[in-house]
Amino acid sequence: MAIQLEVINFIVPRDVIEKKYPGGWKRCLSDHRGQIGSRIWYDDHLFRTGAMNSMDIEMILEEWEHKGFNTHEVKSGEPVRWLDICIVQEMFGGPTLPCDWIEVEGSVAFHKSYPRGEVVCSESV
Repeated sequence: MAIQLEVINFIVPRDVIEKKYPGGWKRCLSDHRGQIGSRIWYDDHLFRTGAMNSMDIEMILEEWEHKGFNTHEVKSGEPVRWLDICIVQEMFGGPTLPCDWIEVEGSVAFHKSYPRGEVVCSESV
């Protein structure tokens, strides 16, 4: 499966959520239940939320860091690649830093370890 991208996308592999999110995948869904289908959607392998601006995506990033996710690798004080999460800007056609586990084709992203498959998107599309 694959997920539809919008303006700025915050994407996490579901297996990483199961391991690191306090309470695992079920708790993550419960915590975000009011946003599923609007700004949050997911497939069998990826969870996606997003924002329209960089300030909001930064707040999401910080929230997940506080939950124990290793968001990105830093060298010489600069971020060099995404780790547990990946930020993808649809307009620029891909991740904002290198990301080992995501594949982007146009406005769609999927986990590199699995076939692209059917696309999941918001209920408003």
